[in-house]
Amino acid sequence: MVSATSDLVECVPNVSEGRDPKVLEAIASAVRSVEGVRLIDIDAGADTHRTVFTFVGPPPATLEAAFRLIATAAERIDMRRHRGAHPRIGATDVCPFVPLGQTRMEVCIELARRLGERVGRELKIPVYLYEAAATRPQRGSLSDIRAGEYEGLKEKLRDPQWAPDFGPAEFNPRSGATVIGARPFLIAYNVNLNTRDRKLAHDIALTVRESGRIQRDAAGKIVRDQNGQALRGPGRLAAARAVGWTIPEYGRAQVSLNLIDFGITALQVVFETVAEEAAERGLRATGSEIVGLVPLEALLEAGRFYLRRQGKSAAVTESELIHVAVLSLGLGEVSRFEPRDKVIEYKLAAERPLASGSVAAFVDALSSADPTPGGGCAAAASGAISAALAAMGAALAFAKSDAAKARGLEQLGERAQALKARLLAAVDEDARAFDSVLAARRLPKRSEVEQATRDQAIAGANRAATLVPLAVLEAAGEVLDLLGPVLEAVPSSAISDLGVALQLARAAAEGAALNVRINLPGLTDQSEREQLGGQVQRTLEAARQRFELLESQLIQRFG
Repeated sequence: MVSATSDLVECVPNVSEGRDPKVLEAIASAVRSVEGVRLIDIDAGADTHRTVFTFVGPPPATLEAAFRLIATAAERIDMRRHRGAHPRIGATDVCPFVPLGQTRMEVCIELARRLGERVGRELKIPVYLYEAAATRPQRGSLSDIRAGEYEGLKEKLRDPQWAPDFGPAEFNPRSGATVIGARPFLIAYNVNLNTRDRKLAHDIALTVRESGRIQRDAAGKIVRDQNGQALRGPGRLAAARAVGWTIPEYGRAQVSLNLIDFGITALQVVFETVAEEAAERGLRATGSEIVGLVPLEALLEAGRFYLRRQGKSAAVTESELIHVAVLSLGLGEVSRFEPRDKVIEYKLAAERPLASGSVAAFVDALSSADPTPGGGCAAAASGAISAALAAMGAALAFAKSDAAKARGLEQLGERAQALKARLLAAVDEDARAFDSVLAARRLPKRSEVEQATRDQAIAGANRAATLVPLAVLEAAGEVLDLLGPVLEAVPSSAISDLGVALQLARAAAEGAALNVRINLPGLTDQSEREQLGGQVQRTLEAARQRFELLESQLIQRFG
């Protein structure tokens, strides 16, 4: 399994085949054949005759998987017979690399160039580089490169301005051309309309997309600048590209968008804007569809937006925010939307058998002779429960507050929910860390090389086993910090709940500190041992002082 914490690159090739399962399975098998790569999504469309593959892995492995995919698509797909609703230029139409985590965009740019060179040289397919990997400004946009599509490619290749970046400047009738690049995470998002009329959908697309529509004068002629370039009026949505089409499979038209940066233009903004434009044309936006994967934060922000519009607090659980987003955007209208299959963080997340199981199962596991789960897991769980009770207190206070206090209470609830999630994740992180220590100790030590490898593994595992409870200690301190203002605002009927939260937060801090200290001697760097030891002492002392003040505050509220 690919680690969610290692340096990763996502690759999202779009191939011009959406109907033949044998072809799609052959392409998927090519990706799966590369060790270290994880194929996390296959999104096929029959009417678009297009499939989006999404896979993730370390940069070198992802590069190899991308090449094997393009080679297999070239072997299995004949563009001379291709007909579909989606614009395309080749068998593998586009193949972008996307940085994940701490991976830099420069890594993806280099991957795009290396892949383009190999595809052109070995497969004899013309390759254009786009987005961050583009070699010239006019090739930054995929739509500009794709203009004329496959049918116009032969003529396009005759123009020296459109010589490919790699591969022969000759028309490949079977495979067409491939566009390879590097870009930020893109959301493919379609808004459904209660019409089959493609022209109406495309008219909305022209209005909302960033590039807008071409300007025309009173006589209907295109307005041009002094250089002869067509002038465009600005569209309503920044960082959004859009077209309109009809999908017979769904029995409706869609405004199909690529959201280049959902931090600039969010899902809910797109949906509401398209809905407004639809209403002006006598139409209705009935729902929407995400093609491929979506970042978790995009759905969470949509959920918060719709809850606040209803006058409710957005400080609810992650699952509730997603539920509200799915309902409000109508994401399940044309096909089932399952978050664990559509949210990229969920696809990459490590398994959480302890946190995702029942309370009874967790307590039973604690009571067994197995060293994991142990005290560190229990400390993290105590902290998570404390944060959950703090979130409950903030929610109860929000329900009885006026508008002036509501936003502050919502923010407290959101902090509590975030801390709950961190601490809950630490339950399994602590178990994995200690299991790694045991695994390292079991490594062979029959030679000097094996002994050195074992020593290095033990040192690394001990460090992880120290840092996880340290993070729990710090999070428990943060829970104590927010319990104060929640305690002041909470209704009298919930004071005892906050009292339990207070005791659990203290137990989490004290327990986590014990687990840090028992692991400190295993660190090989003396300066790091001293630095972490001092950090534990300072953090724990601050937590103890905060606990004493809150306990006095609690007693006063009890009267």
